[in-house]
This record gives sequence, structure tokens and C-alpha cells, in this order.
Amino acid sequence: MTGQRSGGRRKRRRLKRWVRLTLAALFLLIFVTLLVNLLTTPDENDVSDTTKTETEKEPDKKTITVSAAGDFTLGTDEAFTYEGSFPHEAEKNGLSHFTTELDGVFEEDDLSTVNLETTLTEATEKAAKKFRFKGDPEYAQILTNGGIEAVNLANNHIYDYLQQGYDDTIASLEKEKIGYFGYDHQYVTEIKGVKVGVLGYEGWNDTAEIREQVESDIQQLRNDSVGIVIVHFHWGIERSYVPEESQKTLARFTVDAGADLVVGHHPHVIQGIEEYNGKFIVYSLGNFMFGGNRNPADKDTFVFQQTFHLEDGKLTGQKDINAVPFSISSLTERNNYQPKRLDGAEKERVMNKIIDVSNQINGTEAVWMIYQQETAAE
Repeated sequence: MTGQRSGGRRKRRRLKRWVRLTLAALFLLIFVTLLVNLLTTPDENDVSDTTKTETEKEPDKKTITVSAAGDFTLGTDEAFTYEGSFPHEAEKNGLSHFTTELDGVFEEDDLSTVNLETTLTEATEKAAKKFRFKGDPEYAQILTNGGIEAVNLANNHIYDYLQQGYDDTIASLEKEKIGYFGYDHQYVTEIKGVKVGVLGYEGWNDTAEIREQVESDIQQLRNDSVGIVIVHFHWGIERSYVPEESQKTLARFTVDAGADLVVGHHPHVIQGIEEYNGKFIVYSLGNFMFGGNRNPADKDTFVFQQTFHLEDGKLTGQKDINAVPFSISSLTERNNYQPKRLDGAEKERVMNKIIDVSNQINGTEAVWMIYQQETAAE
């Protein structure tokens, strides 16, 4: 009997040991499973960040600021007397003279464009016309000194010294690495990863031919992935403060064809600014660094600046502009060809003049002033 009882106890002990081992293995399995889940499950913040990256990625925002100014006549007509002329000022004071009062206006932006209303050549054969402008090829350095990246060639003085003068002008610009546009030339540059293209035309009349050319050229730029298109027109009536009807219809067509900004020159005085279909048209920027007249009665001018806002490479509806009042001369009694940025009462006077001529375009208030970043009274 005793032996039988002893065998029963051993059996119970074996059963208890089996149960213990089974429970231990089960607990170990549970612990390992929990540990693996803890190590492989991402943190709640990580999940949120991943989701944000995939579904709420921050847009790539950029701003590009462009400037435009009017007529740069870097030279004069050889028939004019020498003293007090543009070449005389250059010889007397050096090329740095012409840009010392710009106050960095063309260096505060990403792209500056102007109208080059002269030839830079040593050619002697002239066109048969009243005024023929030319300057020393070295005058192209003035553009570099001022911070100008590209110039318009499509105007009524670029062929004053015929084909030779035109070719020499382009060679002078290329030597200084200044871009150019107008006629068959287009200027395209990349700024902050965005292509910006500039076109130039003589726009004396709003014709089917020029419309076709403008539309085709803008479409070509768009096909080349150009994100911002700027168009210069040389047009209008000299000394007229109000644009012609043909200027208005051609400018508006150009916006409808895809231009993001239209600027003009030729009248030698300023004309107003218009907002049309969300874009700006600056009908005349007037003279700026103008060697064609030693003492014009109206020395007022301005630089037009616009900051374009882009998200993921596409233009947004946000737009900021700055009309910067200037005088074409730092002297009041004559033209010393040294454009001067205005301040105080003179700045306010010219700003009010820009507003006034803008109101005359359509006989309505210049609503573009809501986008102006500086005030006339600043």
C-alpha cells in the first residue's frame, strides 16, 4: 500500500510540473509578442508626420520681384553740341556718374529690364531721319553698374546706324553679359527654379499681324515651360500722358494671350497703370537715363516693380507692386543723365501724378493702388 501511495504522489508532482512549464511557456510567448509589437508599432507622432507628408505636404512657395524702367539713351545725336551732352558727362565724371543716385533700385530685385533707345557703336553710316542716337560701346558698362539684366531692342532708334549699328550694339551687350529681347530675340532666364521670359515689340498700331506674333511668341514661351511672361511695347504718342485706344486694346489682348505683365515706353512722359484681368499694364514709364535731351521740361519718371508669388511653380492670385518715383536728373536746372530716387515732398508729388494719369485711362479711380507696397507719404 505504501508503494502505491508513493507512486501516486510522484504522478501528481509530474502533473504539477507539466502545468508549470506550460504556463511559463505561455507567459513567455505573450511577453515576446507584446515586446515585438511595442518595438515595431510607430509612435503616434510618427504616424501623424507620415500622414502629413503624404496628404498635407507644405506647398513650395517662392517670390520673384521684377523691375522695369523706361528709355535708356546712353549717348546722343552727334549733331548736338558736345558740352553738356551725355558723352561730355561721361568724359568729365566717368561711367559711375550715371548710376550713383539709383539707390540700389535695380539690385533689390531678381530681374531688371529697360528700353535701350540708342545704338552702342562706332559706325558712321546713319539712317535718314531727324535724330540718330549712338554711344560708345563701352557705355554698356553703365547697365552692368546699375544692375540691369536685360534690355529691349524693339524701338525706333535701334537702327539709327543701320544694320552695322544694330549688330555692334548686340556685340556690346554680349560683352557685358547683358541680355536683350525684341523683334526676333527673346530673353529667358531661370530664377529660383522658375523660368521667366521677356518679349519686346514696336506697337504703333493694334493690327492682326502684331496680335498673331504676340500670341505665337507667348505660346512658344509657355510651351518651353516659362512660368512668368513679361512683354515690353514701344508705342504711343510723344508727350501724351494718356494712352491711345490702340495701346489699350493691344495691351489687353496681350494679357488675354497669356502675358503676366505689360510695360510700355516711347512717349517720353509717364502714362498710367491699369489692372486688367488680374494683371498689370504700365502704359509708359517715360524717360529714365535719357541722353536725347539736355533739359526736358518734364523730368518725372518711375520704376515699376512687381513681386510675383508662386506655389509649387504656379502663379497665385497674390500680387504686390511698387511704383518708385524718380527724376531723370539729380539736378533741377538741367539734365545730368543721373536718375535720382525721390523722397519727401517730391516723391509724393510724382506718386500723385502717377495716380492722376492712371485715373485718366478709363475715367475711374486707380484701383491698383491697393497693391502698392509703399505709400506716397512714406
